[in-house]
Amino acid sequence: MSKILTKAQDIRQWVEARGGYPILLETPDGTRSRTLLQLTFGQHFLNSDENEGPDRPGGYELVSWDEWLAEMDRQGLALKVSDDPSGGNEQEYQIVARSEG
Repeated sequence: MSKILTKAQDIRQWVEARGGYPILLETPDGTRSRTLLQLTFGQHFLNSDENEGPDRPGGYELVSWDEWLAEMDRQGLALKVSDDPSGGNEQEYQIVARSEG
């Protein structure tokens, strides 16, 4: 089973409980660009040895929760996650339109 998270506190709590961080990616979309929201897990390995900064593999950039959640609201998105209490793969999530909830 899965559940849809729309409240900022619920989303942040789910991600942080699994060691995740918010990231954004600007991608070309015709003559403009669009912002993709993603999550990254195990980021502490990349942040070791003072490697923090905007130069992430694949062009992703760690951002603040406020910035990420504001973009999620702007795009009308939600986080679809497993509600299996036994846990599972933390990377099994989807960013979906709120209307799917």
